[in-house]
Amino acid sequence: MEQTPRILSVYLGKRVLITTLVVQVALTIPVVLSALFHQLPPAALRGGLLGPALVGTLPTVTYIALPISVGVAAALEFSRMSSEGMVAVLYSLRLSAWSIARPAIVCALAATAFGYFCSCWLAPRYVGAMHDVLNVIRHSLNHRMLEPGQFYSFDEGRRIVYFERWETPDIAANVFIRQRSAEKKLEETITASRAEFRRNDFSVVMILTHGQIQSRPDDGRRVRVSDFDEYAISLPMQGAKALPSRNWKGVFELNMRDFLAYMKYAMADRRNFAEWASEAVKRLVIPALALAHTLLGIGLVLNVASATGRRSAAGGAAVAVLPAVHIGILVAAETLIRANPALAIFVIGLALAEIACGIWLIRRQQIGDARRAAPAMPALAGA
Repeated sequence: MEQTPRILSVYLGKRVLITTLVVQVALTIPVVLSALFHQLPPAALRGGLLGPALVGTLPTVTYIALPISVGVAAALEFSRMSSEGMVAVLYSLRLSAWSIARPAIVCALAATAFGYFCSCWLAPRYVGAMHDVLNVIRHSLNHRMLEPGQFYSFDEGRRIVYFERWETPDIAANVFIRQRSAEKKLEETITASRAEFRRNDFSVVMILTHGQIQSRPDDGRRVRVSDFDEYAISLPMQGAKALPSRNWKGVFELNMRDFLAYMKYAMADRRNFAEWASEAVKRLVIPALALAHTLLGIGLVLNVASATGRRSAAGGAAVAVLPAVHIGILVAAETLIRANPALAIFVIGLALAEIACGIWLIRRQQIGDARRAAPAMPALAGA
């Protein structure tokens, strides 16, 4: 097998990397924006939730989209070289199919390593930020997202907050609060003309001004009424430095060591094991598809496209196969395994079959090239 000249290898590698970056950006940005605008209400922008949601979404989308990006990039580059007759020139230099494909395969291996970094460390570390944002939205834990004229419940229903209108993004007018104190064994009804929401590091302090407190003890004694000029109440809402903590943690947030250790506990419940198996396949199989898609894309283009550029349309059709394969494996990992964890073996088999098919196609092309390059056997002389 002849070695590819270094200059040519660097040139092909750069083209594959640049095309990968372009395809990755073209895939990632629409998917991330679609996910954010689908799950976040317009008020989330005012509440400063866009940044944490972006941080929580981007690593996961990156490692899921990266395999198809590098696979399509390699297939497009080989399709271009075939249509321009460059593959025929490389064959004339006595370069084998594997030698031509080596720069793209090296790029695919680098993409695979980066994909594992994202899936096994980066995504589990930051994906919780998106769920923290969803927790804030679902439980109205950002004061700028509160709507006037609605009752909001906090502290598991022990405190009810209502106000009529916003004067500024942080000041509400005509506030009504009803709260239950188990320690004091009384119920308080608070009314105030204005309330200013002030964020500290980890919560929100509501400063009530010019209001009244009615305290009703549980033992039925006389109601106590008192006026105030200023009164402060702490609310478990989004602070300046951190989002409110959740009372649950998903398997997708576990670091790799804890994730693997959780398997024996997940096996006790079929539903938990199905979720664990689905997450395991996404973490450990999806990044490897960068190499699988690259091998398959190169093998298809080299076999169906003409080296002299006479069948350029066939090369473009081969590129279209890769997104279908990627989506099929991704859907299987997300849905089939959740229905039956044993199907994880089927999904892993699909990925291995794709790698084997790509290797077989490239080897088939190389054997054909070797036969075409071999000198013709001299005819046997007649007696």
